[in-house]
Formats: sequence, structure tokens, C-alpha cells
Amino acid sequence: MSDLALLSVTEAADAFAKGEATAEAMVLACLARIDAHDGQVNSVIRLDREAALDAAAAQDRARAAGATPGPLSGVPMMHKDMYYRAGRVSTCGSKIRADFKPGKTATVLQRLDAAGAIDMGTLNMAEFAQNPTGHNAHFGDCHNPWSLPYCTGGSSSGSGAGVAARFFAAALGSDTGGSIRLPASICGVTGIKGTQTRVSRSGVMPLSFSMDNVGPLTRTARDAARVMTVISGHDPLDATSAPEAVPDYEAALTGDLRGVSVAVPREWFFDGADDVVVRGFEAALDVLRARGASVTYVACPSLRAIGTYVAVVSRVEAATIHANWMREHPGDYAIHLSGRMYGGYAIPGTHYLEALSRRGPLLRQFCKEAFAGHHIVATPTLRMRVPTLAETSIDASPDNWARHMAISSNTRPFNYLGIPTVSIPCGFDDRGLPIGLQLSARPFAEGRALAVADAYQRETDWHARVPTIP
Repeated sequence: MSDLALLSVTEAADAFAKGEATAEAMVLACLARIDAHDGQVNSVIRLDREAALDAAAAQDRARAAGATPGPLSGVPMMHKDMYYRAGRVSTCGSKIRADFKPGKTATVLQRLDAAGAIDMGTLNMAEFAQNPTGHNAHFGDCHNPWSLPYCTGGSSSGSGAGVAARFFAAALGSDTGGSIRLPASICGVTGIKGTQTRVSRSGVMPLSFSMDNVGPLTRTARDAARVMTVISGHDPLDATSAPEAVPDYEAALTGDLRGVSVAVPREWFFDGADDVVVRGFEAALDVLRARGASVTYVACPSLRAIGTYVAVVSRVEAATIHANWMREHPGDYAIHLSGRMYGGYAIPGTHYLEALSRRGPLLRQFCKEAFAGHHIVATPTLRMRVPTLAETSIDASPDNWARHMAISSNTRPFNYLGIPTVSIPCGFDDRGLPIGLQLSARPFAEGRALAVADAYQRETDWHARVPTIP
């Protein structure tokens, strides 16, 4: 391949391990692509050019000396600017933390380092990870590489746009209401949020105590499986991280869907859905059937309550985390973020406790409705076609609020439920913007969701298409 920046995670790691490409050459290829195109996309907050080249050269020397490569050795990556690395500024996309230098390094970054990944810097994001579009008043809006006037999805905007633009092979995002899956869908890449507690959150900026998730955005489900295998697992520094053993997710990708039963909820996910999205989703179901899966439409009345409670939990927990800053620096927040934050202070504590107490029963009810006799729940990731930045800017017009919030309607329920969910590209709409397929599994069954996603990608090439950036 002439352009090494086009290599996926597994392709890059395999090329390095076989001596077909050096880490330095792959990093240089990514840097060249960033230099050429990120002026239009605006996905990068800080590019650690020299540090990345030094790390790549060190890996090349170790490889030449006979060292055994790690599962991610030589792979260029960048991450949402909310993952702490000791002594390095982590802005969290905000004015308030513009000069913040943490004293510790996030556990997930340490695990990626140990696996050989090359960290090239940090990425644009919604301010404090709190919007679904990719707008940022402090660092500038991130633009969709498929068509620059359109939004990228958020809050992991730079992660989605940068992976799609082939600026790097993979990126970490975070997902509290869909912030991995939305940019994955809108930018035409793969993104996964694991089971709640599956990946350590130590050293990661918090937004919601009970709904934050760490996960990767990649080109393919196989890439996501490799990264998830590296970063998942219990962490003593995160008391909420689960002790369950982590399987080799990549080893489970067989492509065989015979015997796999897919459930499609009738409620919620198709309310007001655009026809082109529904057609893309139904075509994706046909691909799963051709691979051997069965598809059944099921009733899930629990979704109405879930959709209400998720907003209560996320608003109250975010308002609690930001309480001091909201008192001391209220003018340092973007207008749309202040509007969301203040709403959390108006929700009674009894409503928040009710939302928490109903979580377990509603998870059991949803599993009974959707997973009884089924392995996977399939839905569109977004109900709507990808909107423009102008159409979703609340700062420009309060009339855009409904459209802005509707973007995450189909992703939020799975944060409340805490179950693993993957988004993969499944086509393009009539304006040439990506459509996403969302696949969810039972708790700690990430491997099942990734296996179905991988089987779909063996039959399609949506994930392999590269945007042409002006």
C-alpha cells in the first residue's frame, strides 16, 4: 500500500510485526495527512509530533534488535483530549482546563503504551464531553470529512472525524449518552462502548458517575476487538471496574452468524425516522440474514421509561461534577452547555433516586423483552440523516434545540442500561453522509456484538470507503 496512513489498526500492527513497514514511516504518513487536511477538518487540539516520532524510532530499534512486537506495536493513535497523561495539558475541550496538567496517566493510556501504540497527541471534542454534535466554542467546531458543512457527531468529534479522514488508525473516545457511537455513525467508522465497568475510567475526565464509558473508534470491528482486548479489565485504581475476565475478542470473529438471533425493537428507535435511514437499516438486516442470522421484530415497552430516566441521571450527575466550576466560572462555559447544566440543578433529588432505583428492574425487563431467545438487538444509530453544523447550533438559534438533542435519542438508552453496543457504517444517505447500524448485546457480551459487526463488514465495504477532503 502506497499510503501507510490508510492502514487499519490490525493492518498496521501486522505490517510492523512482519517488517513490512516501520513505525516511523507510518507515523510520518499520518502526520503528512494531518498537515494536508486537518486545517479543514479541525480534529486535532495538540499534535505531539516529535514525541510520536521519538516513540516510533524507539519501537523500530527494538524491533530490529529482536524484541517481540505487542498487539498494537507501531500503530499511530490519537485520543480525545480528556485522557490524562502526567505533565501533559488536557483541556477537556474547555476554557476552564485550558492549562490543566494532570499528575497521573490514565490506565487505558498505560495499557495502550504497553501494547506498543504510538500516541500522537490529543483531539478536539465537545466542551467537557457534553454535546452530541461536535460544536466547540473554544477550539472551533469539528467538521465532517465527508462534507465539511455537516456535523461530526459528539462528543468524541475529533476521534470520529480523524479516524474517518485517516489521520491515524484509531482513537479513544468516551460515551455517556452516545459520544462514541454518534461520531462513529456520522463519520462512517466503527465505535464501541463496552458494558458499564468493563474499561477503567481512572485518569479520565468524568461527566457522569454511573454512565461514563471508555472505548475506541476504529475503521473495523476487528480493529475495535483488538483495542478492546488491550484496554478492558479490572483496574485497582478504579473501584467501579469489573473483575470479570477479558476474552480475546478478536479470536471470536469467525464471520459465521448461523444460529444468531437478532431482535429489532418496534418501539422508540424508529419514531420519526427518516426514510433513507430506515432503508439503509433494513438493507443491513438483509446482509445479516444472508450471513445466517434470523431477525425478529419485538415489543419493548420498557423503552419509554428508560428514555425518561436516562436524561434525569445524566443531567444530575453532570451538574454535580461541575457544581464548583459553575459557581466560580459560569462565564467560561459555552452558552449551550450552561443551558444544559443549569437544568440539572432543577431536578429534585427524589426523581434522581427514582431513576437510579429503577435501573436494575428496567435492565431485567429490557433483557426479558429483547434478549429472550435473541442474542443481539439491532437498531439505527441515528433516526435522522446527518444534519449540518448550522442546523444543530444552539448558540446560533435556540430553535435548533430539539434537533440537537434528537441526535442521541437512539444511543442514550444503552447508557442507562449499561449494555455493550457497537455502531458500524451501513450505507450513505441521499446527501452522501454515512448511516449507522447499532448492535447491542447482553452485559459483558461485547464479543457477540463485535462478531456480528465483523460478519457484516465481511460482506460490505462501507467501512473501507475513504472521504475526499477538499
